[in-house]
Amino acid sequence: MLSKTQWIVSQLTRTLWVRASLFAVLAMITALIAIPLEHYLNYDFDIAIGADSVKDILHILASSMLAVTTFSLSIMVSAYASSSSVSPRATQLTQQDTTTQNVLATFIGSFLYSLVGIVALSSHAYGVTGRFILFTVTIGVILLIVITILRWIEHLSQLGRLGETVDRVEAATLTAIEERVLFPSLDAKELDLDNPPDYIDNTLFHKDIGYIQHIDIEALNRYAKEHDAEISLLVGSGDFIHLNRAIGCTNIELSESFVTAIQSTFTIGSDRSFDQDPGFGMIVLTEIASRALSQAINDPGTAIDVINRSIRILSKLKDYKLFKVEQDEISYQYVRVPCISIEHILNDMYLPIARDGAAMAEVHIAIQEALFALSQLKNQALHANLLGVSDLVNQYLAGVLVIDADREKINTIMQKIKAP
Repeated sequence: MLSKTQWIVSQLTRTLWVRASLFAVLAMITALIAIPLEHYLNYDFDIAIGADSVKDILHILASSMLAVTTFSLSIMVSAYASSSSVSPRATQLTQQDTTTQNVLATFIGSFLYSLVGIVALSSHAYGVTGRFILFTVTIGVILLIVITILRWIEHLSQLGRLGETVDRVEAATLTAIEERVLFPSLDAKELDLDNPPDYIDNTLFHKDIGYIQHIDIEALNRYAKEHDAEISLLVGSGDFIHLNRAIGCTNIELSESFVTAIQSTFTIGSDRSFDQDPGFGMIVLTEIASRALSQAINDPGTAIDVINRSIRILSKLKDYKLFKVEQDEISYQYVRVPCISIEHILNDMYLPIARDGAAMAEVHIAIQEALFALSQLKNQALHANLLGVSDLVNQYLAGVLVIDADREKINTIMQKIKAP
């Protein structure tokens, strides 16, 4: 499990300004490194590079990189708008695209490299050897720019498109659900919300209002161990908390310092995060399918594609099992965490699509076939919830005109789901 610091660092590395800043600093260091380096090179180069010749190349680079960067930024904004039309919640994944960030950072870094080189040449900071080193590095920068532009052209053909955005959401959801399958209760003890602990009334609250983006379980366990306490979390990543919603409970008397320490392990934001929250990814996929089923778009093919992708994602639950409290392999023995709710994930995934596609038999057939495919995983925790979801999905067909052949096909699939 990532600590809060590690999680914050991982979030920063996904932002454009951090990556661009690192490239900018590297570019300036690269442009200036020739000044001290020439004093350590005693080799006399046969080729003499004039200051004007290098300066002309740097001038071309500076002017062209400024134009290319401006153009690329406009393309990036257009891609954000396109992904937002697919689902506003999917835009954050497009903003975290590493290829786009690396391309823009390379262009900005090349622009700054050229400016620093021009200033240094104008101030006569380079000798003959220094100019040769600068010229050699400039050739390398040009090659890097050419490769980056070719890569950028290829990437632009997909950036912000519907299929590419859905791929990003699916990949993020797969990563989150794989982690929860491996650690159902985040490597802590399992908390059964139907059988809460005796100290359930000794509750903890948070001073902030928003969505839980990350919980530092390691720090939470450390604070509980220091106070010889047990902490049971009543919320998880993705939950919306407010001043009157308890985030947890504990078996010791609460002190202000203890409550403050517990609150510090939670990262609260205005938006949900895909990390630690597989349910959010399922909701975003559902939004994409529901938008495709709207009368304005009328694209049931996209909805069926999302349903089929859900099979690939939820198939990861095949190995899903709950840890037993007595297991010594659990790393965080002083914390109890509720496991993910398969029922909520299935409901969030399929019920909105069934509602918005109630008049489309092909959509309902795809949903029932997806549920049947998941029932073949032979996972008891998963199968127990599939039956209820199948019945709820079928209820949306009540009162809707569906030909007998389609209704019979749906009923046949439902009977297969109910079969042991």
